[in-house]
This record gives sequence, structure tokens and C-alpha cells, in this order.
Amino acid sequence: MSFMSDFQILSGLHDIADEYDAIICDVWGVLHNGRAPFLAAADALRTFRERRGPVVLLSNAPRLVATLMKQFEHIGVPTDCFDAVVTSGVAARNELAARARGKTLAMFHLGPERDCDVFEGLPGIEKVAEDDAEIVLCTGLFDDDHETPQDYVERLAKLKERSLTMLCANPDMVVQRGGQLVYCAGALAKEYESIGGDVVYFGKPYPAIYDLTLETMRKTGGRTVTRVLAVGDGMATDLAGANAMGFDALFVAHGIHAAELGEVTHESLAQLFEKTGVRARAAMRELVW
Repeated sequence: MSFMSDFQILSGLHDIADEYDAIICDVWGVLHNGRAPFLAAADALRTFRERRGPVVLLSNAPRLVATLMKQFEHIGVPTDCFDAVVTSGVAARNELAARARGKTLAMFHLGPERDCDVFEGLPGIEKVAEDDAEIVLCTGLFDDDHETPQDYVERLAKLKERSLTMLCANPDMVVQRGGQLVYCAGALAKEYESIGGDVVYFGKPYPAIYDLTLETMRKTGGRTVTRVLAVGDGMATDLAGANAMGFDALFVAHGIHAAELGEVTHESLAQLFEKTGVRARAAMRELVW
């Protein structure tokens, strides 16, 4: 039997909760779908932190934590089900600050205006048109409701001609919004890489974001955790990142892979894990206690 088929389908998080003293949990696809909250998932996390240990949300959102909290309030995600939040937007902002230290950095923002908090207020960052840029910050598509990466082929080619480095503040390829999947910054970054462009990624599955998350967890919980469970719906981000870090992973099936997966069975899950090259400790359709 392949190690990728060696997993449990859980009736609830309670089936394995006693094996762990902390959770790192994804946001989009687990706690909400961009339109509505998943209250049963919030209840599961709340129960875990009451009985077992800290819960830190780790999101590839290209936004700061305060902005994410406002989104939670708007959608209706309870804020008593986690101890702290870490975002790829914070990591990208830290990198911009480091690159602009002691000088002015001309930056082209490739993404919607709603993501401007990633760089707003940073000393030395000058937002410019793409023809004047020294570096590109990609937070997504300008209009992700209607555009696809194919709409950016010519723009990306021009950026490549000037050998501009792209900072990708969200490695996700797609995200669930309501009942639809929309493209994210990661899709543009992969397209840029495919033509030879230089990309620096911030967020899952890259190790630096997990180092930041574990440090946040230590500060929040006041102790070092040794048994971490990573919860998420993304094969290439949540599960791949957990595998690389040596964390057990719990796959939530009703997220971005729901249509591809179809019926949640051991066979269909094993085929998906095999196809994507990741493994999970356990899986469930949606996160519940």
C-alpha cells in the first residue's frame, strides 16, 4: 500500500485531537469561502484550543492581519476560535521594508487596490507605473472576477524583458469565493516563472512562513509545541507545506479540490494524493469537531 493511501477519513477532529498540542489552520476553504463562514469549523477550532492547545491561522492572503480581521467581521467568522493570525502579506511587507531600507524603491503593484495595505506607509516604497519599476509586488489579478492569467501574457513578457524580480504575496493558484474558483497571485507568478522570470514567494508551502508561524505560536502560547497538526484544503500549499515541515496534515475536502475530488471516499482521496504527490494523516469533508 502506498504511503499516500495510508490515512484515515475522520468523523470529526475529536478522532485525533488528543495526538496534538497545537494546530496551524488555513483560512479560505476551511473557515470561510469568501462569502459565508463555516461555523462548524470555527466550533471545532474553539473546542481544540480549549482542550488541547493553541490554534494559529496561517493564510496566504496578501493582506495584513488587521485587514483580515475586518474581513472576518464582514463575513461573520468568529474570532474566539484562534489565538493568532499569520499572513503571507505580512511576510511580503517585511521583505519590501528590508529591500527599501536606506533608499527609495520604485515598485509596481500588480493586483487590486484592496491589497495596498501590504505596502502602504512603508518608508522608501514609491508606487510607480510598470515601465518605471525596479521591482514588482504581485498580490493578484486586477479583476479576479473576470480575468485569467492569459490576460497578462503580454504584460508579464514586458516585465521579463526588463528582468524585474516579482515578489509574490500569495502563492495560491486559485481560491474559493462563494461557489466559484478565482485565480490568485500564484497563478501569475507561475506564468512569469514559465517564461524565465525571477519570483520570490511568501507564504505556504515555503518554510519561512512556517518559521514565523511557529514563533508566533510560541509567543502566544508561552511554550514550545512539539505535536503540530496542519489543517487545510490546498494540496500544493497546505499539505505540501506540512509535508516539508514534517507536520501531520488534515485535508479538508470541500475546498478548492472539491469538484476534482467528487465523492469523498478513501479511493478518490488516495488518487488525489497520488496525483499531487502529497500525503495526509487524515481527511474529512469539512472541519467539524
